[in-house]
Amino acid sequence: MIKIWSMKKSEDAAAKRKPKTSAAQIRVQKDLTELELPETMKTNFPDANDLLNFTLTITPDEGMYKGGSFTFSFAINTNYPHEPPKVKCIPKIYHPNVDLDGNVCLNILREDWKPVLNLNSVMVGLQYLFLEPNADDPLNKEAAEELRRNREQFIYNVRQAMRGNSVKAIQYDRVSAL
Repeated sequence: MIKIWSMKKSEDAAAKRKPKTSAAQIRVQKDLTELELPETMKTNFPDANDLLNFTLTITPDEGMYKGGSFTFSFAINTNYPHEPPKVKCIPKIYHPNVDLDGNVCLNILREDWKPVLNLNSVMVGLQYLFLEPNADDPLNKEAAEELRRNREQFIYNVRQAMRGNSVKAIQYDRVSAL
């Protein structure tokens, strides 16, 4: 009988040492196993043991951002899926829906988030922003105004910014090999 108690105590001690898997980690694991990303999107996990913090790189193969490589950081808190992931664009880019600090304006990352949405929904939404920038819901109001007023000038500014040049006295990060 004493041996059974000592075995139970050592099992309890081992269970306490092992970190518990949170509900957010379980859901993220499920979301990641269900991902079917196109060749234009790649995830990277700097720490293989940390599924809640990773990057996504989008390399559009069509549209005005074609030829660019845009990396986003994902930080998922323990309230996921009840709260959306925190997503930031790492390079400074010229885009109506991304401000100069990398904040992203995507409705499902804010007021339209619902727990039934998943990481795939967010990633597809980010990719769509490069195919169809939304001038009606901007974070970068100057870029949005340029897109509305003069699409050709906007495209020229996008190309300049992607090459790492400055646009309207703001220096952008080089995201294109072109």
